[in-house]
Amino acid sequence: MFWLMEGMCFLPTFLVIWSSCSFIVSYIISLFEHHVPPVFPYISDTGTHTPESGIFSTMIVISAFLGVATMYTRYKFVEKLNEATHTVNPRLNHITFYVGLIGCMGMCVVASFQETVITSVHDIGALIAFLFGVIYIVLQSIVSYMSVPHGSSLPLCRVRMVISIISVVAVFPSIL
Repeated sequence: MFWLMEGMCFLPTFLVIWSSCSFIVSYIISLFEHHVPPVFPYISDTGTHTPESGIFSTMIVISAFLGVATMYTRYKFVEKLNEATHTVNPRLNHITFYVGLIGCMGMCVVASFQETVITSVHDIGALIAFLFGVIYIVLQSIVSYMSVPHGSSLPLCRVRMVISIISVVAVFPSIL
């Protein structure tokens, strides 16, 4: 039934590693070039000047595509699970996937428009990425609870819900 999932666990792992590296690499380059303060610079500030801007943009776009691939894999997993169990509303699965896609498109906008060049477009892209990313996380938590016990365990659902709550709380300071 889940033959399509074989070997796909590398996607979310690689997504987290790649995304972390994109911030760390651009931060290190920015630090050595004296473009950012050493303590707590804004993420976007680490990708404002050359040479780190090109590296930051490329790595964030790749992160967005990895996010899409991960979301599509989750979408197909829930779709296949639903064929046998009918536990998750297919419409909710579709909406969740599209919300995630919009969040990834926001990441591409952030990567394409530097903070210092076109601030308003960059900020709109960041807002889209954050808001739709948080909505996606919350919707995936709901999908997980709906798929217990066939597609998810209760402890995993609780972990996802804690992450969802932290994300919802964290979105307010990031907007302000």
